[in-house]
Amino acid sequence: MTFLIDQLLKKKAISQEQAAALEADLKKGNKKPEELILERGLMAEEKLFDFKSEFLKIPLVKTLPEDIKLDVLETVPEETAKFYHTIPLGKRKNEIFIGMVYPDDLRAQEALKFLSRKANFSYQVFLITPNVFELILKKYKDLKKEVGIALEELKEEEAIELEEKKVESFGEGMLTEDAPIAKIVNVILRNAIDGGASDIHVEPGREKLRVRFRVMGELYSSIFLPLNIHQAVVARIKILSNLKIDENRVPQDGRFSIKMERKNIDFRVSTLPTALGEKVVMRILDPDVGLKTFEDLGLEGRNLDLMRKAIDQPFGLILVTGPTGSGKSTTLYAVLQAINNDKINIISLEDPVEYFVEGVNQSQVRPEIGFDFASGLRSILRQDPDVIMVGEVRDEETALLTIHSSLTGHLVLSTLHTNDALGVIPRLIDLKVQNYLIPSTLVLALSQRLVRRLCPNCKKKVEAVGFVKEKIISDYETLPEAEKKKFPLLDPIYIWEPVGCPKCNRQGFSGRVGIFETMEMTPELADLVLKELSETKIVAEGRRQGMISMRQDGIMKALRGSTTFEEVLKATEEEIEDTDKKNDRLKLEEKKRAKPEEKKEKPASKARAGSFDSIIKKYGIANE
Repeated sequence: MTFLIDQLLKKKAISQEQAAALEADLKKGNKKPEELILERGLMAEEKLFDFKSEFLKIPLVKTLPEDIKLDVLETVPEETAKFYHTIPLGKRKNEIFIGMVYPDDLRAQEALKFLSRKANFSYQVFLITPNVFELILKKYKDLKKEVGIALEELKEEEAIELEEKKVESFGEGMLTEDAPIAKIVNVILRNAIDGGASDIHVEPGREKLRVRFRVMGELYSSIFLPLNIHQAVVARIKILSNLKIDENRVPQDGRFSIKMERKNIDFRVSTLPTALGEKVVMRILDPDVGLKTFEDLGLEGRNLDLMRKAIDQPFGLILVTGPTGSGKSTTLYAVLQAINNDKINIISLEDPVEYFVEGVNQSQVRPEIGFDFASGLRSILRQDPDVIMVGEVRDEETALLTIHSSLTGHLVLSTLHTNDALGVIPRLIDLKVQNYLIPSTLVLALSQRLVRRLCPNCKKKVEAVGFVKEKIISDYETLPEAEKKKFPLLDPIYIWEPVGCPKCNRQGFSGRVGIFETMEMTPELADLVLKELSETKIVAEGRRQGMISMRQDGIMKALRGSTTFEEVLKATEEEIEDTDKKNDRLKLEEKKRAKPEEKKEKPASKARAGSFDSIIKKYGIANE
């Protein structure tokens, strides 16, 4: 029996039958035990390699290293890296940090010794998962080759020497697609799109130029370039975006488009002066990713029914709330697509326009010339609109104009910054909107967050235990009865966890999905707004409506296998604490009303909220 299978059997991580089947398959082919275990879904990749790290006494690297330089990657040739699943992670003086998926493979050990003797370096071995190995190989392979070639061309042509030349001297050369700098920028853009990135960050440091990609909400370092090409790279991006290349003292905004695989992809560009030079952020606006249906967004059940009901209204206000990056604009674009037809005039005010929707009149505000949301709204009302979309309600003037636009027979869509749907009405009042105007205008308040969506090809079912199980049960018990009937909770409770496969680049996740909560304007809520508005009464009205909180929506998605419990907890951790505090206050008020003669009340129980890391260490999740 192989060492790994034997150790897993001793730890009771696999059964005797599973071990025997693995041994039989090992004799039939050339696959390694780890490959067979992952293919059969017997263990999640991270857990398997945690065990392996413990057996071999080798530190496990679970995430991509921050800094992998081109010269370090060349230490191990690409073909050798592929064959032996061995790749360099970093360098300290003459010592190379080597990541190995199979450090117990004698052939890989011999190959590494040969390379170290040949190149005269010492090395330290770290264990890496197949996921990390594939990410490094994929993300750095094309960049390493193509950027390396372009840098060599740059040296040979002596195209730029930024210490001695001004930006204007190479402005014309940057326009040619064959120029080395143009090639470098093109490679960065293409790799970002291929990698499913939403943003590209080009950041100058003290010694190098760092390029990072944001993938599914998280930033990853993708490549480090020589600092002396920083201004040339920024100039190339500015030229593409029609920005001033000789202006680096103030921020600039622009956009450009490229055609890839027969579709146009837009890039929204923002430059920012920093102490070390201009930083550039490019938002990738892929219409296939950004323009979605309600179902693609994750709207379902009661939330979807209320949204469809709201957009069928001839007039009124629909507000989408949440923090920056929670997908509010994507939801508004989904609404525009759902209602767009030749019989209605839709006009939008955006800052900036992200996706172009055929048939919608989209206008970008320009506050620097006095064309802001407020002045734009006044102009829009003279354009005979049926539907108006205002990118964001930012101030009192815009809030009042938005409310009055909905009063005059228009359906108005906009966004607002609040933590949840319950906070929309207090926020409007903070913006000096009169109480009596809210019931006759507000139709629906929707709040949302984004969580990573599990890869449908490799996700694995596990049993929820400990705190995880307790939390699911407690949240399920507070669901409206109608929702419980639609989705009964079974025992044992199963949730899902990521595994990783080639289709998701071994990340275990594929894209993101929204979790939502909605509150509609009802006669009961209108009375509260007009007579005795309070936070606790709004919460009680939400319960009466059958409102599903974002946390509950997320937990139901975790039970169905759309996402993980960890993702839901991370996205709603602050809301968990806030909601529990509200619930505690409600309980206290109910007790006081029931027993007015009692002067002392028992303290309400504290919310059991915390980081998932601390929770999982204490309680864990058991395999099926």
